[in-house]
Amino acid sequence: MGRILAIDYGHKRVGLAVTDPLQIIATPLETVHSQDLLAYVKAYHQREPLAALVVGMPRTLSNEATDATSAAVGLVRTLRRELPEVPVHEIDERFTSRMAHAAMLAGGLSKKDRRDKATVDRVSATLILQSFLNSR
Repeated sequence: MGRILAIDYGHKRVGLAVTDPLQIIATPLETVHSQDLLAYVKAYHQREPLAALVVGMPRTLSNEATDATSAAVGLVRTLRRELPEVPVHEIDERFTSRMAHAAMLAGGLSKKDRRDKATVDRVSATLILQSFLNSR
């Protein structure tokens, strides 16, 4: 089994999370600049073969597209073209930022750490990945 990599895509930063090789536990991995994402994912895939990619799809409360949805759809297309051997799944990412803040608060992170957007992005990617694992 390979690892599953989750992506919380943003225009500036991208939060990443990954499973263990048995695909049981989701853990935060990294935050990268959106321009560096494809190179990072390809390099990671070379080191640790990926079984799948999971991309958080931004939606409104009424399940409509947001300003960020088209960028996420473009990313999914690019990933499918550049890594055809790796399945790419989309998952609803509504509430992940709010849930990430709540999880960080419950985990005892300081106020300064909770304000760090890179940390929020990594935790959001982890929640997206855990949601995907739970849905299987």
